[in-house]
Amino acid sequence: MKIALLGYGKMGKVIEKIAQERGHEIILRKDESNSFEGLSNADVAIDFSVPTAAVNNISACINASIPVISGTTGWLENYHEMVKLCEEKNAAFLYGSNFSLGVNLFFELNDYLARMMSKFKEYKVSMEEIHHTQKLDKPSGTAISLAYSIINHSDKNSWTIENPKEDDLFIDVKRTENIPGTHTVTYNSDVDFIEIKHVAHNREGFALGAIIAAEWIIGKKGVFTMKDVLDLNSQ
Repeated sequence: MKIALLGYGKMGKVIEKIAQERGHEIILRKDESNSFEGLSNADVAIDFSVPTAAVNNISACINASIPVISGTTGWLENYHEMVKLCEEKNAAFLYGSNFSLGVNLFFELNDYLARMMSKFKEYKVSMEEIHHTQKLDKPSGTAISLAYSIINHSDKNSWTIENPKEDDLFIDVKRTENIPGTHTVTYNSDVDFIEIKHVAHNREGFALGAIIAAEWIIGKKGVFTMKDVLDLNSQ
């Protein structure tokens, strides 16, 4: 499989290493200093860039009929625009706020717990998200995905990272050196609390998941998520 890497920072380099270990070839390493030349020769593109570059990267792939996997967060106000473009061009696009197998299982656990806890109003829900200091967006895309799942099953109307109101889900965002990612959901009452947590040890789990998604999307058309890749839609 010939892969175009759109974004060649720390994550891009980990993806490159694991992709080559799995027998794939990197034919384009795109950052702010070079162009999309060679993109048309790729079987698939993997975008782990920055919020300001994501829409341009994804659009270029869709317009060139190259299946694209995006793990860049912080640009989702344009997500539906990319979905529409993908449908118009009959292309293939998969966005994931997190590609880790463990995190996607954690998403399912979070959704199930939120549905159960919706009956017990004495428990107050909150979240904590910790990442490395180089992470540009606050909160993380993973935290936002977790938050919306909770909101869908609760009396919360929105999430916030400061000064929460009664109907807000509070996300406590922290930035600490050398933390790949920690996400915690807590239900607290006067007598006890229930907590679920996912802690990433390194970036390799995210990179492997992105490559598995890239392998999976070859030959497909449509807009997908990691639920499709991991066959979790029926769970």
